[in-house]
Amino acid sequence: MSVAASLVQAVYILERDRQEKRKDQNALAPPWWAFFHFQLLRPLVDDVDSSIFGAIFEFKPPLSPRNDTLYRSPRYVIAFRGTLTKQHSVSRDIELDIHFIQQGLHQTSRSTIALNAVRNMVATVGDSNVWLAGHSLGSAMALLTGKTLAQTGTFVESFLFNPPFVSAPIERIKDERVKHGIRFAGSVITAGLTLAMKAKQQQQQPPPPPQQLQQGKQPQQQKDLCVASFDALAAWVPGLFVNPSDHICSEYIGYFEHRRKMEEIGAGFIERLATQNSLGGLVMSAFGKESEALHLIPSASMTVNVMPARDFREAHGIHQWWQPDLRLERKLYKYK
Repeated sequence: MSVAASLVQAVYILERDRQEKRKDQNALAPPWWAFFHFQLLRPLVDDVDSSIFGAIFEFKPPLSPRNDTLYRSPRYVIAFRGTLTKQHSVSRDIELDIHFIQQGLHQTSRSTIALNAVRNMVATVGDSNVWLAGHSLGSAMALLTGKTLAQTGTFVESFLFNPPFVSAPIERIKDERVKHGIRFAGSVITAGLTLAMKAKQQQQQPPPPPQQLQQGKQPQQQKDLCVASFDALAAWVPGLFVNPSDHICSEYIGYFEHRRKMEEIGAGFIERLATQNSLGGLVMSAFGKESEALHLIPSASMTVNVMPARDFREAHGIHQWWQPDLRLERKLYKYK
């Protein structure tokens, strides 16, 4: 966790070095990877503003007969930074934040560059030798990449720090009954709309050709609101690192806990439908628009930092994940 977070921080500093023209001995980024015996293989550069938004690091531990670190670590880590408020990159980062909110991050050129880089590395060295890591917007980029690969049966170890979750801040409500009631109502509405959209799709499905019916073949069904791809994700268990005081990522806590509660009260069918589609995605689908709600994942290993945060900056910051006095709670969620 701490190593992955430090490599994400390295990407932040790489971009700051570029903006402030710090090179060679004046560069501040190298210690963030050299301390852990990593080398910078290459940066990932946005084609719009030429900013560094990610980097590929190669693990190069010192040779020693007693050093078994290589067998317990990845050979490569691909890390993505989040939004920088610096003048030379803030406009592009904010543009991508908006794309994420509109469930369109997958349609951006930066996501294409990230996906191609990860695909090429996995094809070369294998998925077991690669880690993904990201913070905030960068964790959304890593999540999108990991989900895309997982849908084809390629599972990459992922460290997603403070991943954004687009939702009303329900998790901030103190009364558990009120909170559960709001989530339950939302699940019923989403599940109902999902069934309605499914019925509409089936009505609009063109009839199969007569030849196909004569051969006794069933007509090929239209993709069922991403259900097939959602089921394919169940075996992929990304690591989520969230802070309950960070409203950007804290909804993941309620998302998975509500799924557990719905299973316990016998309403698992409703929640299975509700977690496969978002309200925003259903609305966009009704108007024929493509969307990708990144937070819709069936499984995760969630690590919650329960240390009190002084402010939002501390609750959302990448720096919290390498502090020596952390108090963490971990839970594993696996659903279909």
